[in-house]
Amino acid sequence: MTSNDFSSARGTPRHDLELSSAATVSAGPGTGPAPADLLRRLRARGAADPVTHVERVPARAGVPAPWPSWAPTELRAAFTRRGVVAPWQHQAEAANLAYEGQHVIVATGTASGKSLAYQLPALATLLADPRATVLYLAPTKALAADQLRAVAALELEGVRPACYDGDTPRAEREWIRRHSRFVLTNPDMLHHGILPGHAQWSGFLRRLAYVVIDECHTYRGVFGSHVAHVLRRLRRQCARFGATPVFVLASATSGDPATAAGRLTGLPVTAVTEDASPRGGVTFALWEPPLLPPDSGTTPPDPFSVPAQGSGDHDDLRQVRRSALRETADLLADTVAEGVRTLAFVRSRKGAEVVAANARRALDDAVPGLGDRVAAYRGGYLREERRELERALLHGDLLGLASTNALELGVDLVGLDAVLICGYPGTRASLWQQAGRAGRSGQEALAVLVARDDPLDTYLVHHPEAIFGAPVEATVLDPANPYVLAPQLACAAVEAPLTPADLALFGEGAKEAIDELVAAGALRQRPTGWYWRHRERPEVDLRGEGGAPVAVVEASTGRLLGTVDGGSAHFLLHPGAVYLHQGVSYVVDQLDLADGCALVHTEEPDWSTHARDVTDLSVVSVRSYVDAGPVGMFLGEVDVTSQVVSYQRRRIATGEVIDTRPLDLPTRELRTVAVWFTLSPQSLTLAGVQSADVPGALHAAEHAAIGLLPLMATCDRWDIGGLSTALHPDTEAPTVFVYDGHPGGAGFAERAYGTAAAWLRATRDAIAECGCETGCPSCVQSPKCGNGNNPLSKPDAIRVLDVVLTNLPD
Repeated sequence: MTSNDFSSARGTPRHDLELSSAATVSAGPGTGPAPADLLRRLRARGAADPVTHVERVPARAGVPAPWPSWAPTELRAAFTRRGVVAPWQHQAEAANLAYEGQHVIVATGTASGKSLAYQLPALATLLADPRATVLYLAPTKALAADQLRAVAALELEGVRPACYDGDTPRAEREWIRRHSRFVLTNPDMLHHGILPGHAQWSGFLRRLAYVVIDECHTYRGVFGSHVAHVLRRLRRQCARFGATPVFVLASATSGDPATAAGRLTGLPVTAVTEDASPRGGVTFALWEPPLLPPDSGTTPPDPFSVPAQGSGDHDDLRQVRRSALRETADLLADTVAEGVRTLAFVRSRKGAEVVAANARRALDDAVPGLGDRVAAYRGGYLREERRELERALLHGDLLGLASTNALELGVDLVGLDAVLICGYPGTRASLWQQAGRAGRSGQEALAVLVARDDPLDTYLVHHPEAIFGAPVEATVLDPANPYVLAPQLACAAVEAPLTPADLALFGEGAKEAIDELVAAGALRQRPTGWYWRHRERPEVDLRGEGGAPVAVVEASTGRLLGTVDGGSAHFLLHPGAVYLHQGVSYVVDQLDLADGCALVHTEEPDWSTHARDVTDLSVVSVRSYVDAGPVGMFLGEVDVTSQVVSYQRRRIATGEVIDTRPLDLPTRELRTVAVWFTLSPQSLTLAGVQSADVPGALHAAEHAAIGLLPLMATCDRWDIGGLSTALHPDTEAPTVFVYDGHPGGAGFAERAYGTAAAWLRATRDAIAECGCETGCPSCVQSPKCGNGNNPLSKPDAIRVLDVVLTNLPD
């Protein structure tokens, strides 16, 4: 049985770094070359042109609107002092709807001023009613802190804005509960702190006028489904205190935002989608790292390549293209050298550290000390580190920052000139959100998507119409997911006994979930409702990250370095793993999963570590299927069992495998939703696939199908897993499975099933159009394959997909 998909790249010597004088003397934005000139310089530094397409997004003039008549004079004056002379048309439209009591979502582009759309009615209400309160929810602490700065800068008397999150000192929390009228927090704190302590928050909730949900397009999949029920619990508590707040949501451009917002809040929501804000022009380049020379098998591997989370990346198969991490690091160094303030988005925490370290090294080699102008930014840093990095970038002390998507959202990074995107971020919504971080003051900007050696990235850089000519995806979430609904109902029962009237609030499946909780002994039914039976609250992980964060602690000093989410700890913090933090290398001595702690020591080993896992899958039930003769397409529930069983140590300088060391880590079990297709052995034989080649054909088709699914669903390949086998015991046929990587499913498999023909057609085209002969990371190799990308058969994968597409109805 072949399991998969839950990269290291061989680099080439870096081209010489050319420094402009601006890099050594200037810290301010806009001092470097114009975007088009900068792109020409970047393209000219390699032997071959890496740019496959340049899209010019033209500048746009804004359409202003008058201030609403209900906006107080002092509020208008405060905005005017901050440079806002008048609202744009979409801001005024959304603000008017909210002030009139309608739930509204404003879904417009990055830097379109969505914050004014909710600040205007919320602050006007606070000024008119000295008892009213506002609750603001952001998906990240950085965004909430940024919004706090913006609201506080208006200096409005009596508003008293304050952040209430995990970083808030306990001494301040009581003051915030009693006195703040504009509380900024996140769904996690609402779930863990405010709602369980609703009695202490009763005064605030009783007077709650607005709930602002910023960047709501991020609430997708399991996380979005959990947040949907947290919001229902909030509405339930507000109703108990006699409040019916207006919900105002802000989102990046997305497909059908009103429906998504309605599913998230459980309320009818009006959408405002026409963007009337001015926009500077953007030069958007698609950048494919160069092919390595034919003798690159003897070239030392890129010492800064990073295997992805959960990877058992290939051992003997050569990388075809230069590492996207290495390419992004070089581009970051080049733009900083040009005096261009640049933000590089990198998919993983480790990758962000690697890009920053490599860029710093290149800059220091050219001008000692210039590397200090570059840093990494990611989740897991301590609060003080994050705030200092944000301040340094905003004030120009830093010229370059390599960040995870922690800075994707609406943090106001004024003055950025360029954005580098290392690998397609999974959705067009995220791609445009990240690209929009530059050019915020109306100036011209440069955005570069650096393709990874990956089927989807390769497909996109050669099919620009899939990026620039396609609509943005709709947000996928499923509040009826029983693995989400039941724990959330348990949390609600702790806060107040559930009643029959609550069933409609929590929606489809609520009664069945309550019955299961009663049967399990978690709830007791009484004439007045359902009561929580236990002393402890239920433990519910909103973000579906596999448990509580694991603290990374330096053993010799007891210093907390940072945290890693529980789902990644087996791969990143196993005993012997190399862990990077702000460019410093540590080796893990001990991982205590029970206590959520990993002990590490500083060490600079000449080897890297690569965890390996094994996966098994069984079919639980079938929800729906299509009988297409020799082909069957299915949607249903599956049980997935996985375990990290070993790790390899590889010499950094040569890529040589030093040894493979066993690990004794617990097995993880996942019940989720999968889409799968079966083929008859006879159809494969007729298509020219020999029996011995069936495992490799299915494995290659599975890899490519996982890589291309983000074209159809709001996911990336790290949200999904897969398995292929020449004879599965449950289907009794050659089978390829693709499953959601979250308990109960996240809606991605359903989307794949509903668009199966289009999804698999794009998969087939991506494989067939790739110029390699036997398969490469651009088509059928996977960066997270648990079997070392073996076996794989590219030509037979095309034959397999031809059989499926020939028989499967459109």
